[in-house]
Amino acid sequence: MVAQTIIVFPNFVLLVGSTGSLQKIQVAVIGGGLVGLSTALCITESLPHCTVTVISEKFSPNTTGDVAAGCLIPHTYSGTSLHQQIAWFKETFDYLFKIANSSEAGEAGIHLISGWQIFKSPPKETYTFWWQIVLGFRLMNETELVKFPSHTFGQAFTTLKCQASQYLPWMEKRIKSNGGCLESRKVKNVWDLHGTYDVVVNCSGLGSRDLFGDQSIYPVKGQVVEVNAPWIKHFIRDGDGNTYIYPGISGVTLGGTRQKDDWSFFPNVQDSKGILDRCCHLEPSLHGVPIIQEKVGLRPTRSGLRIEKDLLNKNNLQLPVIHNYGHGGGGFSNHWGTAKTATKLLQELIPSVHNVYAKSKL
Repeated sequence: MVAQTIIVFPNFVLLVGSTGSLQKIQVAVIGGGLVGLSTALCITESLPHCTVTVISEKFSPNTTGDVAAGCLIPHTYSGTSLHQQIAWFKETFDYLFKIANSSEAGEAGIHLISGWQIFKSPPKETYTFWWQIVLGFRLMNETELVKFPSHTFGQAFTTLKCQASQYLPWMEKRIKSNGGCLESRKVKNVWDLHGTYDVVVNCSGLGSRDLFGDQSIYPVKGQVVEVNAPWIKHFIRDGDGNTYIYPGISGVTLGGTRQKDDWSFFPNVQDSKGILDRCCHLEPSLHGVPIIQEKVGLRPTRSGLRIEKDLLNKNNLQLPVIHNYGHGGGGFSNHWGTAKTATKLLQELIPSVHNVYAKSKL
């Protein structure tokens, strides 16, 4: 008979054999979009004693992330310290920059992109909170601003861009290669996972309304128009965030809209016309450009990101949960940083292999 040490956690038991072998901890990640996949990938890379299953009704190319332009230009989140937001963006930028400088760049769809963020009047802070993280940040000179006669101030810099149609499948592939798996189904009740999984990581975005009763999360509809304009090499973003031009690998993304509490996935003709008109005003060469497709995504938005531990209780049963959702329009700019935070929270729920080995010898 093999001697075993029993280590009890809120909802699961670890059995450590006399040889120090560790039974894998089963982790379910709800959500197969950008945040869910990056969190799952981070867990598989950081916590080898966990087995990760991503459960989602939708995977790429049918996620909100597939609609986004994927350009790393962050905005601020209320309720979260600026120090934390800087850390999230830097972690994300550094992670993607490393990929962009590797042989994986082409497959992952990650590349550097330079351009301008322009303002009709100078902002209160001419140097943004993230200016030292991107590359070559500087204020635009008068000669450059001649290109934008309706604007009086601008910032020039180089950042990173993710082609979601490549980046999301690339993450799926890496999760599988790390021993994780993907499961296509809708989780109707989180308690259905109890007994099969030891910990649930919630990256369900808008699904958190029904699954976890979070009525504070709401959609902000974003519509973009993808066009064929290969001569556009630099991004242009109006400082108010409502109008942007982001050249990508397969086309140029023009945007956008921000319509709160709009649950419609159907493109609006008038919105597309407005997007084209505004973008043509910034870049006249876009007049008459061929349209590839119109896309709509619902940004999962709340007053602040929810990244925290939770312990559900029902009929004397407990289910540990890590929440990581509510990124709104800042998912690409912060996804790896928040994935690392969620992974650290998960690590706090379970012992490291070293600690388990130590306990097994007591």
